[in-house]
Order: sequence, then C-alpha cells, then structure tokens
Amino acid sequence: MPIARSNGYKISYEVSGDGPPLVVHPGMFQDGAHWAHSGYTAALAAAHTVIAIDPLGLGASDAPHDVAAYAPRRRVEAVTAVLDDCGVDRAAFWGYSLGAMTGYALAAYAPERLTRLVAGAFDPVGGFRSAVDDAIERFALPADVDAYEIVKQGACADPYQAALVGAGDSGAFRANYDAFSREPGLGPGLAASGVPVLMYAGTGDPWHEPMRGFAERIGAGFFSLPDADHKGGWDRAAEVLPQVMPFLSAG
Repeated sequence: MPIARSNGYKISYEVSGDGPPLVVHPGMFQDGAHWAHSGYTAALAAAHTVIAIDPLGLGASDAPHDVAAYAPRRRVEAVTAVLDDCGVDRAAFWGYSLGAMTGYALAAYAPERLTRLVAGAFDPVGGFRSAVDDAIERFALPADVDAYEIVKQGACADPYQAALVGAGDSGAFRANYDAFSREPGLGPGLAASGVPVLMYAGTGDPWHEPMRGFAERIGAGFFSLPDADHKGGWDRAAEVLPQVMPFLSAG
C-alpha cells in the first residue's frame, strides 16, 4: 500500500478507480478497506479515483499513543499529506462517524482542499458528547461513565472490526478514542467554509436530529435512513450510495 508521511508518522492508503478524486475516511475501529468490504468502493470507483485512508492508529498506519497526535488539525494534516502524495490539489471527501468529524475539520481548517463533503453520522455541534449523554439517559448510566469499552464492544460485534481490533494496538486505539471523544463541535467552521455538504444518519442514531437541524440551518443537504442505528447507517450501503453519488457527480 502507498504511504504518506504526516508529522513524522506513516499514513497508509489505497487508490482504486478512475475519475475525479474522492477520499473515503472510516470511523472508529475501522480501516480504509472497510469501505470495500461494506460494498462502497467498487460502486464509487466506477466514477471516481477512490483514495481510502487508514487513519492514524488504525490499519497499516502508524499507531502513536500520544493523544495530541489525533487532534483535529493533525487529522487534517494526515489527509492533506495523502492528497499531496497522490498529487491531488482538491478532492471530494466522504467520512462516516470519526471520518465525518475529520471531514468537518478539513472544511474548517483546509476548505481549499475540498470540492465537496459527505458526512455520515456525527454531530457537528455537540460532537461525541451528545451520543454519550443520550446513552447515559437511555441506559441510566453514571454521569462519569467511561464509554470507551462500550464503544469497543459494540464495534467488536462486527467480525470485520473485531479482527481489526484484535490485530491492532490497544494503546493507540485508546489515544485515538480519547481525542475523538473530547472533540469540540466544529459546526461554526463547517458553516463558514463554503464547501457544499451532504449529511445523513439513521433515524435511530442519537446524532440524527442534531445533524438534521444543523443541515437545515446552513442549507446543506440531508437524508435519513429509516430505523437505522449508528452501525446500521454504515451497513446500508445499497440505500446510501444512490443518495450520495449524484451529489458527488454534481461537483
């Protein structure tokens, strides 16, 4: 796999297809190849040069234990390092969950590198905390609960992700999660970026309503996946792709 370098770390990525460049960025406890495994990459590669990134701490990329290595601007620098390594000035970007948050950071800090942004299942205003608050209320959990093990166990219910977690670096996973879970909302920077945005989430995802409200306020596109929870919003590629591909082609 090709390797870019950002802040002294190796960022692994894979390129497939031909056409306008599109970066796809996975969520927590996923890697770039999960896009192919879940049925996205083959469809997208028919019309785009798909650049699937292994984010820092995941897949074949380096796995530092320093929480600061996963700060929003460092995540942006990792993506732009991959673009530079590919010789790409501007690209469309599609991220899910952690990937959506990274897309918001790109729009806020490097909008000149984006043609358009697709964001699945992450609250641009309340950030990660809004889902934790929802879980605390729904399951009567302690207010100071450490949600890391809950999130990891949920991810490991998927055999693909369980294998990735089993082969990975637990210290890097924890540092990545700690940074992700503390991220402030990036909504103001996203709203001011001028980047065309399409957002989506399952109606059973706690981030659905915050995303829909934000999209309405800034005039972004938004669609819902009926009855899908957070994982279900990822799994339903056959329903998501027909909504997203026209938006990508419009750019």
